[in-house]
Amino acid sequence: MSLSRRRVAVAAAAVPLASSLPGTARAAERRRTLHIAGDSTAAQKYADAAPETGWGTALPFFLRKGLVVANHAVNGRSSRSFVDEGRLDAVLSVTRPGDLLLVQFGHNDEKKEDPTRHTEPWSTYQEHLRLYVEGARARGARPVLATSVERRRFDAAGRALPTHGEYPAAVRALAARERVALLDVQALSLALWQRLGPEETKKYFDWTAAERDDTHFGPRGAVAVARLVAGELLRTRVLAPRDVRRLDEPVPESWIIWPQPSA
Repeated sequence: MSLSRRRVAVAAAAVPLASSLPGTARAAERRRTLHIAGDSTAAQKYADAAPETGWGTALPFFLRKGLVVANHAVNGRSSRSFVDEGRLDAVLSVTRPGDLLLVQFGHNDEKKEDPTRHTEPWSTYQEHLRLYVEGARARGARPVLATSVERRRFDAAGRALPTHGEYPAAVRALAARERVALLDVQALSLALWQRLGPEETKKYFDWTAAERDDTHFGPRGAVAVARLVAGELLRTRVLAPRDVRRLDEPVPESWIIWPQPSA
């Protein structure tokens, strides 16, 4: 199915906007949900993957209890494969007026060797991200775009290096063009890794005796990135000050749990 046909399908399935619904006041009082569509850096991890932790798992620690987080992020997905597997349709089917759809892809879009996931930054990547924006708006929800969180990579002089090429710039341009809130997690995480340095950042990524993973986080890294995301949601006025908590408070890593995988 072409991108344009998918847009038509999403629009045809959409419910009326909140402003046109009867009982709008009651709908506004309903508990909002923040839906996350993304890849393994955000996804919920299970006991068999511990201590690897996605930042989406830690995000609720920084939001008020009345704001529900629905983490739909899945390991290994790109903006393309998430759509092609029907996952965006599934997210939109449970998205309601007043909800938020936070979208972060890029890590797997970069994989040129895999045509089922690869997108080009200034064409197919933006085209696919636009589907999330249009789908959310058709449901009366607010889309939010995030640049990809940075990997752990340093040069010989200890400078943190960007690893995502043109993809962050493409998200920034699309957000500006579509007038969508932008969470610049790539820039903020790169600055954080620079402040911490090559050795200290190992404590934030999934570095264990058996694993040296410079892409995925341990509990400390997931909490740190979730704090950045929450701060950006506040800065961009996607959320009000009453919606955000603990930005300047410690969050114990012991709060992270890894449930057993479902059968």
